[in-house]
Amino acid sequence: MSTREASDREDPIIESRDQLVAPMQAGEKPKSAWRIGTEHEKLVYKREDFRAPSYDEPCGIRDMLLNLQPFGWKPVEEGGKVIAMSGSDGTVSLEPAGQLELSGAPLENLHETCAETGRHLSQVKEIGERCGVGFLGLGMWPDKTRDELPIMPKGRYEIMLRHMPRVGNLGLDMMLRTCTIQVNLDYCSEAMMAKMFRSSLALQPLATALFANSPFTEGKPNGFLSYRSHIWSDTDPHRTGMLPFVFEEGFGYERYVDYMLDVPMYFVFRDGKYIDASGLSFRDFLDGKLSVLPGEKPREGDWWDHLSTAFPEVRLKSFLEMRGADGGPWNRICALPAFWVGILYDESALDAAWDLVKDWTMEEREALRNAVPKLALDAPIPGGRKLLDLAKQVLAISRQGLVARARLNNSGDNESGFLETLDEIVASGKVPAQRLLDLYHGEWAGDIKRVYEQSF
Repeated sequence: MSTREASDREDPIIESRDQLVAPMQAGEKPKSAWRIGTEHEKLVYKREDFRAPSYDEPCGIRDMLLNLQPFGWKPVEEGGKVIAMSGSDGTVSLEPAGQLELSGAPLENLHETCAETGRHLSQVKEIGERCGVGFLGLGMWPDKTRDELPIMPKGRYEIMLRHMPRVGNLGLDMMLRTCTIQVNLDYCSEAMMAKMFRSSLALQPLATALFANSPFTEGKPNGFLSYRSHIWSDTDPHRTGMLPFVFEEGFGYERYVDYMLDVPMYFVFRDGKYIDASGLSFRDFLDGKLSVLPGEKPREGDWWDHLSTAFPEVRLKSFLEMRGADGGPWNRICALPAFWVGILYDESALDAAWDLVKDWTMEEREALRNAVPKLALDAPIPGGRKLLDLAKQVLAISRQGLVARARLNNSGDNESGFLETLDEIVASGKVPAQRLLDLYHGEWAGDIKRVYEQSF
Protein backbone atom coordinates (compact mmCIF):
# COMPACT_ATOMS: atom_id res chain seq x y z
CA MET A 1 0.00 0.00 0.00
CA SER A 2 1.05 3.58 -0.57
CA THR A 3 3.44 5.35 1.77
CA ARG A 4 2.45 8.98 2.34
CA GLU A 5 5.07 11.54 3.34
CA ALA A 6 4.30 14.90 4.95
CA SER A 7 5.20 17.90 2.77
CA ASP A 8 5.77 21.56 3.45
CA ARG A 9 4.13 22.35 0.10
CA GLU A 10 0.42 23.11 0.20
CA ASP A 11 -1.43 21.51 -2.70
CA PRO A 12 -3.88 23.55 -4.77
CA ILE A 13 -7.53 23.29 -3.77
CA ILE A 14 -9.63 21.29 -6.24
CA GLU A 15 -11.84 23.81 -8.02
CA SER A 16 -12.76 21.93 -11.19
CA ARG A 17 -13.33 18.46 -12.58
CA ASP A 18 -10.26 18.94 -14.75
CA GLN A 19 -8.14 18.53 -11.62
CA LEU A 20 -9.75 15.14 -10.96
CA VAL A 21 -8.90 13.93 -14.45
CA ALA A 22 -5.40 15.44 -14.33
CA PRO A 23 -3.60 12.51 -12.59
CA MET A 24 -4.68 10.11 -15.34
CA GLN A 25 -3.81 12.58 -18.10
CA ALA A 26 -0.45 13.23 -16.47
CA GLY A 27 0.35 9.55 -16.87
CA GLU A 28 0.37 9.74 -20.66
CA LYS A 29 3.87 9.13 -22.01
CA PRO A 30 5.32 8.45 -25.45
CA LYS A 31 6.08 4.77 -25.92
CA SER A 32 9.81 5.50 -25.73
CA ALA A 33 9.28 6.65 -22.14
CA TRP A 34 7.17 3.68 -20.98
CA ARG A 35 8.59 2.07 -17.87
CA ILE A 36 8.02 -1.00 -15.69
CA GLY A 37 7.40 -0.67 -11.95
CA THR A 38 7.26 -3.92 -9.99
CA GLU A 39 5.97 -4.35 -6.43
CA HIS A 40 6.33 -7.48 -4.36
CA GLU A 41 5.58 -8.40 -0.77
CA LYS A 42 7.00 -11.15 1.38
CA LEU A 43 6.12 -12.70 4.73
CA VAL A 44 8.68 -12.15 7.50
CA TYR A 45 9.24 -14.71 10.26
CA LYS A 46 11.64 -15.53 13.08
CA ARG A 47 13.60 -18.67 12.25
CA GLU A 48 13.70 -19.92 15.83
CA ASP A 49 9.92 -20.32 16.20
CA PHE A 50 8.37 -19.19 12.90
CA ARG A 51 6.41 -16.33 14.53
CA ALA A 52 5.88 -12.98 12.85
CA PRO A 53 8.17 -10.36 14.45
CA SER A 54 6.72 -7.21 15.97
CA TYR A 55 7.70 -3.71 14.97
CA ASP A 56 9.66 -2.72 18.10
CA GLU A 57 11.44 -5.90 19.20
CA PRO A 58 15.19 -6.33 18.59
CA CYS A 59 15.63 -7.43 14.99
CA GLY A 60 11.96 -6.73 14.42
CA ILE A 61 10.43 -4.93 11.47
CA ARG A 62 11.79 -1.50 12.43
CA ASP A 63 15.31 -2.88 12.69
CA MET A 64 14.89 -4.73 9.40
CA LEU A 65 14.14 -1.40 7.75
CA LEU A 66 16.89 0.55 9.49
CA ASN A 67 19.47 -2.12 8.70
CA LEU A 68 19.01 -1.26 5.04
CA GLN A 69 20.84 2.06 5.58
CA PRO A 70 24.32 0.68 4.79
CA PHE A 71 22.94 -0.30 1.36
CA GLY A 72 22.05 3.35 0.64
CA TRP A 73 18.45 3.47 1.84
CA LYS A 74 17.11 6.43 3.85
CA PRO A 75 14.37 6.32 6.52
CA VAL A 76 10.87 7.67 5.93
CA GLU A 77 9.03 8.49 9.16
CA GLU A 78 5.44 8.99 10.23
CA GLY A 79 4.73 10.23 13.75
CA GLY A 80 8.34 9.61 14.72
CA LYS A 81 8.22 5.98 13.55
CA VAL A 82 10.17 4.60 10.60
CA ILE A 83 7.59 3.23 8.18
CA ALA A 84 9.65 2.88 4.99
CA MET A 85 13.08 3.24 3.42
CA SER A 86 13.69 5.25 0.27
CA GLY A 87 16.46 4.62 -2.26
CA SER A 88 17.45 4.37 -5.89
CA ASP A 89 15.61 1.05 -6.19
CA GLY A 90 12.31 2.59 -5.01
CA THR A 91 10.77 2.21 -1.57
CA VAL A 92 10.88 -0.61 0.98
CA SER A 93 7.83 -0.37 3.21
CA LEU A 94 5.89 -2.32 5.78
CA GLU A 95 2.42 -3.72 5.23
CA PRO A 96 -0.18 -3.87 8.04
CA ALA A 97 1.17 -6.98 9.81
CA GLY A 98 4.82 -6.49 8.93
CA GLN A 99 4.85 -7.96 5.43
CA LEU A 100 7.85 -6.35 3.72
CA GLU A 101 7.29 -4.74 0.32
CA LEU A 102 9.58 -3.41 -2.36
CA SER A 103 7.89 -0.84 -4.58
CA GLY A 104 10.50 -0.80 -7.29
CA ALA A 105 11.74 2.10 -9.38
CA PRO A 106 10.36 2.68 -12.91
CA LEU A 107 12.74 0.74 -15.15
CA GLU A 108 13.24 0.44 -18.90
CA ASN A 109 13.29 -3.34 -19.28
CA LEU A 110 12.78 -6.63 -17.50
CA HIS A 111 16.50 -7.34 -17.21
CA GLU A 112 16.73 -4.26 -14.98
CA THR A 113 13.60 -5.32 -13.11
CA CYS A 114 14.96 -8.74 -12.26
CA ALA A 115 18.34 -7.27 -11.27
CA GLU A 116 16.54 -4.85 -8.93
CA THR A 117 14.60 -7.74 -7.40
CA GLY A 118 17.82 -9.70 -6.93
CA ARG A 119 19.54 -6.77 -5.20
CA HIS A 120 16.63 -6.30 -2.83
CA LEU A 121 16.35 -9.96 -1.90
CA SER A 122 20.12 -10.20 -1.41
CA GLN A 123 20.04 -7.22 0.95
CA VAL A 124 17.14 -8.40 3.10
CA LYS A 125 18.49 -11.95 3.21
CA GLU A 126 21.84 -10.64 4.45
CA ILE A 127 20.05 -8.71 7.18
CA GLY A 128 17.87 -11.71 7.91
CA GLU A 129 20.90 -13.95 8.41
CA ARG A 130 22.23 -11.58 11.07
CA CYS A 131 18.83 -11.22 12.73
CA GLY A 132 17.59 -14.80 12.57
CA VAL A 133 14.81 -13.77 10.22
CA GLY A 134 13.50 -15.58 7.15
CA PHE A 135 11.16 -14.66 4.28
CA LEU A 136 8.36 -16.60 2.60
CA GLY A 137 7.10 -16.00 -0.92
CA LEU A 138 3.46 -17.05 -0.56
CA GLY A 139 0.11 -15.40 -1.20
CA MET A 140 -1.00 -15.77 2.42
CA TRP A 141 0.27 -16.74 5.84
CA PRO A 142 -0.08 -20.54 5.84
CA ASP A 143 -0.39 -21.03 9.60
CA LYS A 144 -1.08 -17.76 11.45
CA THR A 145 -4.36 -16.60 12.94
CA ARG A 146 -5.15 -12.89 12.83
CA ASP A 147 -4.54 -12.66 16.59
CA GLU A 148 -1.01 -14.03 16.20
CA LEU A 149 0.03 -11.19 13.92
CA PRO A 150 1.45 -7.80 14.96
CA ILE A 151 0.07 -4.45 13.80
CA MET A 152 2.42 -1.90 12.29
CA PRO A 153 2.36 1.78 13.41
CA LYS A 154 0.99 3.46 10.30
CA GLY A 155 -1.96 5.84 10.55
CA ARG A 156 -3.92 4.70 7.53
CA TYR A 157 -3.75 1.08 8.70
CA GLU A 158 -5.36 1.94 12.02
CA ILE A 159 -8.29 3.55 10.19
CA MET A 160 -8.64 0.69 7.71
CA LEU A 161 -8.49 -1.98 10.41
CA ARG A 162 -11.42 -0.31 12.17
CA HIS A 163 -13.41 0.11 8.99
CA MET A 164 -12.89 -3.25 7.27
CA PRO A 165 -15.22 -5.35 9.50
CA ARG A 166 -18.06 -2.90 8.75
CA VAL A 167 -18.05 -3.64 5.01
CA GLY A 168 -16.91 -7.26 4.58
CA ASN A 169 -15.92 -10.42 6.41
CA LEU A 170 -12.41 -10.90 5.04
CA GLY A 171 -10.92 -7.41 4.86
CA LEU A 172 -8.77 -7.98 7.94
CA ASP A 173 -7.38 -11.10 6.32
CA MET A 174 -6.52 -9.05 3.24
CA MET A 175 -4.60 -6.56 5.34
CA LEU A 176 -2.92 -8.88 7.82
CA ARG A 177 -2.40 -12.20 6.11
CA THR A 178 -1.81 -11.72 2.37
CA CYS A 179 1.03 -10.90 -0.03
CA THR A 180 1.03 -10.06 -3.73
CA ILE A 181 3.18 -9.31 -6.76
CA GLN A 182 2.06 -6.35 -8.90
CA VAL A 183 3.34 -4.47 -11.93
CA ASN A 184 2.64 -0.86 -12.85
CA LEU A 185 2.60 0.03 -16.54
CA ASP A 186 2.31 3.17 -18.68
CA TYR A 187 0.11 4.26 -21.56
CA CYS A 188 0.41 6.94 -24.26
CA SER A 189 -3.17 8.18 -24.55
CA GLU A 190 -6.66 7.83 -23.11
CA ALA A 191 -7.60 5.45 -25.91
CA MET A 192 -4.56 3.27 -25.26
CA MET A 193 -5.26 3.30 -21.53
CA ALA A 194 -8.80 2.05 -22.17
CA LYS A 195 -7.54 -0.66 -24.52
CA MET A 196 -4.93 -1.84 -22.02
CA PHE A 197 -7.39 -1.64 -19.11
CA ARG A 198 -10.00 -3.81 -20.86
CA SER A 199 -7.53 -6.45 -21.96
CA SER A 200 -5.72 -6.70 -18.64
CA LEU A 201 -8.96 -6.75 -16.66
CA ALA A 202 -10.37 -9.56 -18.82
CA LEU A 203 -7.14 -11.55 -18.43
CA GLN A 204 -6.56 -10.82 -14.75
CA PRO A 205 -8.16 -14.14 -13.69
CA LEU A 206 -5.53 -15.91 -15.81
CA ALA A 207 -2.74 -14.17 -13.89
CA THR A 208 -4.46 -15.14 -10.64
CA ALA A 209 -4.55 -18.76 -11.77
CA LEU A 210 -0.93 -18.92 -12.97
CA PHE A 211 0.35 -17.39 -9.72
CA ALA A 212 -2.12 -19.11 -7.34
CA ASN A 213 -0.08 -19.74 -4.21
CA SER A 214 -2.25 -19.55 -1.08
CA PRO A 215 -3.81 -22.96 -0.37
CA PHE A 216 -3.42 -23.01 3.43
CA THR A 217 -5.19 -21.21 6.27
CA GLU A 218 -4.16 -21.70 9.90
CA GLY A 219 -2.16 -24.81 9.11
CA LYS A 220 -4.58 -26.71 6.91
CA PRO A 221 -5.73 -26.74 3.28
CA ASN A 222 -8.47 -24.16 2.86
CA GLY A 223 -10.15 -25.58 -0.25
CA PHE A 224 -8.76 -22.84 -2.48
CA LEU A 225 -5.69 -22.50 -4.67
CA SER A 226 -5.66 -18.71 -4.34
CA TYR A 227 -7.36 -17.92 -1.07
CA ARG A 228 -5.85 -14.45 -1.36
CA SER A 229 -7.97 -13.87 -4.46
CA HIS A 230 -11.06 -15.24 -2.71
CA ILE A 231 -10.49 -12.79 0.15
CA TRP A 232 -10.98 -9.86 -2.21
CA SER A 233 -14.49 -11.10 -3.02
CA ASP A 234 -15.59 -10.36 0.57
CA THR A 235 -13.47 -7.35 1.51
CA ASP A 236 -15.44 -4.29 0.42
CA PRO A 237 -17.79 -4.40 -2.59
CA HIS A 238 -17.59 -0.61 -3.02
CA ARG A 239 -13.88 -0.67 -3.94
CA THR A 240 -13.12 -4.12 -5.41
CA GLY A 241 -14.09 -6.30 -8.35
CA MET A 242 -14.10 -6.51 -12.14
CA LEU A 243 -15.51 -3.02 -12.95
CA PRO A 244 -18.08 -3.78 -15.68
CA PHE A 245 -18.07 -0.15 -16.87
CA VAL A 246 -14.51 -0.59 -18.20
CA PHE A 247 -15.92 -2.79 -20.98
CA GLU A 248 -18.59 -0.27 -21.96
CA GLU A 249 -18.37 1.90 -25.06
CA GLY A 250 -16.80 5.27 -24.34
CA PHE A 251 -14.88 4.24 -21.22
CA GLY A 252 -12.12 6.69 -20.34
CA TYR A 253 -10.73 8.96 -17.65
CA GLU A 254 -14.06 10.67 -16.91
CA ARG A 255 -15.83 7.38 -16.23
CA TYR A 256 -13.07 6.26 -13.88
CA VAL A 257 -13.33 9.58 -12.02
CA ASP A 258 -17.06 8.94 -11.55
CA TYR A 259 -16.26 5.50 -10.15
CA MET A 260 -13.71 6.91 -7.72
CA LEU A 261 -16.13 9.61 -6.55
CA ASP A 262 -18.51 6.80 -5.59
CA VAL A 263 -15.81 4.89 -3.68
CA PRO A 264 -16.21 5.77 0.04
CA MET A 265 -13.29 7.57 1.64
CA TYR A 266 -10.88 6.17 4.23
CA PHE A 267 -8.99 9.22 5.48
CA VAL A 268 -7.66 12.73 4.97
CA PHE A 269 -3.97 13.46 5.59
CA ARG A 270 -3.30 16.73 7.45
CA ASP A 271 -0.22 17.98 9.32
CA GLY A 272 1.47 14.58 9.17
CA LYS A 273 -1.56 12.75 10.60
CA TYR A 274 -4.45 10.72 9.24
CA ILE A 275 -7.98 11.90 9.99
CA ASP A 276 -10.59 9.13 9.93
CA ALA A 277 -13.07 9.80 7.12
CA SER A 278 -14.04 6.15 6.57
CA GLY A 279 -17.33 5.72 4.76
CA LEU A 280 -17.68 9.42 3.93
CA SER A 281 -18.19 10.84 0.44
CA PHE A 282 -15.53 12.56 -1.64
CA ARG A 283 -18.39 14.28 -3.46
CA ASP A 284 -19.35 15.90 -0.15
CA PHE A 285 -15.69 16.85 0.35
CA LEU A 286 -15.73 18.66 -3.01
CA ASP A 287 -18.71 20.69 -1.76
CA GLY A 288 -17.00 21.55 1.53
CA LYS A 289 -19.40 19.30 3.43
CA LEU A 290 -17.07 16.64 4.84
CA SER A 291 -18.14 16.19 8.46
CA VAL A 292 -14.60 15.66 9.80
CA LEU A 293 -13.31 18.82 8.05
CA PRO A 294 -16.37 21.09 7.87
CA GLY A 295 -16.08 23.91 5.37
CA GLU A 296 -12.78 22.66 3.96
CA LYS A 297 -12.42 21.55 0.34
CA PRO A 298 -10.02 18.83 -0.88
CA ARG A 299 -6.59 19.53 -2.23
CA GLU A 300 -5.00 17.73 -5.14
CA GLY A 301 -3.01 15.52 -2.75
CA ASP A 302 -6.27 14.35 -1.16
CA TRP A 303 -7.46 13.12 -4.55
CA TRP A 304 -4.18 11.31 -5.16
CA ASP A 305 -4.60 9.65 -1.75
CA HIS A 306 -8.18 8.68 -2.55
CA LEU A 307 -7.12 7.07 -5.84
CA SER A 308 -4.95 4.69 -3.80
CA THR A 309 -7.89 3.45 -1.70
CA ALA A 310 -9.75 1.51 -4.41
CA PHE A 311 -8.69 -2.10 -4.94
CA PRO A 312 -10.19 -3.45 -8.19
CA GLU A 313 -8.48 -6.21 -10.14
CA VAL A 314 -6.81 -3.49 -12.24
CA ARG A 315 -6.36 0.03 -10.85
CA LEU A 316 -5.83 3.33 -12.62
CA LYS A 317 -3.85 6.22 -11.15
CA SER A 318 -1.23 7.84 -13.36
CA PHE A 319 -0.43 4.31 -14.56
CA LEU A 320 -2.21 0.95 -14.66
CA GLU A 321 -1.67 -1.55 -11.83
CA MET A 322 -2.06 -5.29 -12.41
CA ARG A 323 -3.33 -6.63 -9.06
CA GLY A 324 -4.29 -10.28 -9.58
CA ALA A 325 -1.25 -12.33 -8.54
CA ASP A 326 -0.33 -14.05 -5.28
CA GLY A 327 3.10 -13.51 -3.78
CA GLY A 328 5.83 -15.93 -4.78
CA PRO A 329 9.56 -16.65 -4.95
CA TRP A 330 12.22 -14.81 -6.97
CA ASN A 331 11.56 -16.36 -10.39
CA ARG A 332 7.83 -15.61 -10.20
CA ILE A 333 8.51 -12.03 -9.15
CA CYS A 334 10.31 -11.62 -12.47
CA ALA A 335 7.67 -13.57 -14.40
CA LEU A 336 4.69 -11.41 -13.45
CA PRO A 337 5.92 -8.19 -15.11
CA ALA A 338 7.18 -10.25 -18.07
CA PHE A 339 3.71 -11.71 -18.57
CA TRP A 340 2.02 -8.31 -18.67
CA VAL A 341 4.73 -6.36 -20.51
CA GLY A 342 4.69 -8.94 -23.31
CA ILE A 343 0.93 -8.51 -23.72
CA LEU A 344 0.46 -4.79 -23.11
CA TYR A 345 3.62 -3.09 -24.38
CA ASP A 346 3.46 -4.49 -27.93
CA GLU A 347 0.38 -3.40 -29.86
CA SER A 348 0.18 -6.52 -32.01
CA ALA A 349 0.29 -8.69 -28.90
CA LEU A 350 -2.31 -6.49 -27.22
CA ASP A 351 -4.67 -6.83 -30.17
CA ALA A 352 -4.15 -10.59 -30.33
CA ALA A 353 -4.81 -11.03 -26.60
CA TRP A 354 -7.98 -8.91 -26.73
CA ASP A 355 -9.24 -10.91 -29.70
CA LEU A 356 -9.24 -14.02 -27.49
CA VAL A 357 -11.59 -12.51 -24.87
CA LYS A 358 -13.42 -9.59 -26.47
CA ASP A 359 -16.63 -11.52 -27.16
CA TRP A 360 -17.12 -12.72 -23.59
CA THR A 361 -20.14 -11.35 -21.74
CA MET A 362 -19.78 -9.62 -18.41
CA GLU A 363 -21.49 -12.58 -16.78
CA GLU A 364 -18.85 -14.89 -18.26
CA ARG A 365 -16.04 -12.61 -17.03
CA GLU A 366 -17.49 -12.56 -13.53
CA ALA A 367 -18.02 -16.33 -13.55
CA LEU A 368 -14.37 -16.88 -14.42
CA ARG A 369 -13.22 -14.44 -11.72
CA ASN A 370 -15.31 -16.36 -9.17
CA ALA A 371 -14.16 -19.81 -10.31
CA VAL A 372 -10.41 -19.18 -10.45
CA PRO A 373 -9.64 -18.97 -6.69
CA LYS A 374 -10.71 -22.61 -6.31
CA LEU A 375 -10.03 -24.10 -9.73
CA ALA A 376 -7.15 -22.01 -11.13
CA LEU A 377 -6.28 -23.32 -14.61
CA ASP A 378 -9.10 -25.88 -14.46
CA ALA A 379 -11.72 -23.10 -14.40
CA PRO A 380 -14.13 -23.28 -17.36
CA ILE A 381 -14.12 -20.55 -20.00
CA PRO A 382 -16.58 -19.79 -22.81
CA GLY A 383 -16.52 -22.27 -25.66
CA GLY A 384 -16.41 -25.37 -23.46
CA ARG A 385 -12.69 -25.07 -22.76
CA LYS A 386 -10.57 -24.65 -19.65
CA LEU A 387 -8.49 -21.67 -18.64
CA LEU A 388 -5.40 -23.83 -19.22
CA ASP A 389 -6.17 -23.74 -22.96
CA LEU A 390 -6.30 -19.95 -22.89
CA ALA A 391 -3.08 -19.83 -20.85
CA LYS A 392 -1.18 -21.58 -23.65
CA GLN A 393 -2.42 -19.07 -26.20
CA VAL A 394 -1.79 -16.00 -24.04
CA LEU A 395 1.71 -17.09 -23.02
CA ALA A 396 2.59 -17.53 -26.69
CA ILE A 397 1.30 -14.01 -27.38
CA SER A 398 3.22 -12.58 -24.45
CA ARG A 399 6.41 -14.25 -25.67
CA GLN A 400 5.91 -12.81 -29.14
CA GLY A 401 5.44 -9.38 -27.61
CA LEU A 402 8.66 -9.65 -25.59
CA VAL A 403 10.62 -10.85 -28.60
CA ALA A 404 9.25 -7.96 -30.66
CA ARG A 405 10.35 -5.46 -27.96
CA ALA A 406 13.91 -6.68 -28.53
CA ARG A 407 15.23 -5.44 -25.20
CA LEU A 408 18.50 -7.37 -24.91
CA ASN A 409 20.87 -7.92 -22.01
CA ASN A 410 24.68 -7.98 -22.28
CA SER A 411 24.53 -11.60 -23.44
CA GLY A 412 22.13 -10.77 -26.26
CA ASP A 413 19.12 -12.42 -24.64
CA ASN A 414 15.69 -10.84 -25.02
CA GLU A 415 13.16 -10.68 -22.17
CA SER A 416 11.17 -13.80 -23.06
CA GLY A 417 13.28 -16.03 -20.80
CA PHE A 418 11.49 -14.58 -17.79
CA LEU A 419 8.36 -16.49 -18.87
CA GLU A 420 10.01 -19.89 -18.44
CA THR A 421 8.60 -20.49 -14.95
CA LEU A 422 5.09 -19.90 -16.36
CA ASP A 423 5.82 -22.23 -19.27
CA GLU A 424 6.61 -24.95 -16.74
CA ILE A 425 3.35 -24.32 -14.88
CA VAL A 426 1.30 -24.53 -18.07
CA ALA A 427 3.15 -27.59 -19.35
CA SER A 428 2.45 -29.46 -16.10
CA GLY A 429 -1.06 -28.09 -15.64
CA LYS A 430 -0.22 -27.57 -11.96
CA VAL A 431 -0.14 -24.12 -10.40
CA PRO A 432 2.19 -23.41 -7.43
CA ALA A 433 -0.56 -24.04 -4.86
CA GLN A 434 -1.18 -27.54 -6.23
CA ARG A 435 2.52 -28.37 -5.87
CA LEU A 436 2.40 -27.19 -2.24
CA LEU A 437 -0.66 -29.35 -1.61
CA ASP A 438 1.12 -32.35 -3.12
CA LEU A 439 3.97 -31.79 -0.66
CA TYR A 440 1.59 -31.31 2.27
CA HIS A 441 -0.28 -34.54 1.56
CA GLY A 442 2.89 -36.42 0.66
CA GLU A 443 6.43 -35.65 1.80
CA TRP A 444 5.37 -33.26 4.58
CA ALA A 445 2.81 -35.72 6.01
CA GLY A 446 0.54 -32.84 7.02
CA ASP A 447 3.25 -30.88 8.85
CA ILE A 448 2.63 -27.26 7.78
CA LYS A 449 5.91 -26.11 9.35
CA ARG A 450 7.65 -27.77 6.41
CA VAL A 451 6.37 -24.89 4.28
CA TYR A 452 9.17 -22.76 5.76
CA GLU A 453 11.59 -24.86 3.74
CA GLN A 454 10.26 -22.83 0.79
CA SER A 455 11.94 -19.65 2.11
CA PHE A 456 13.77 -17.27 -0.22
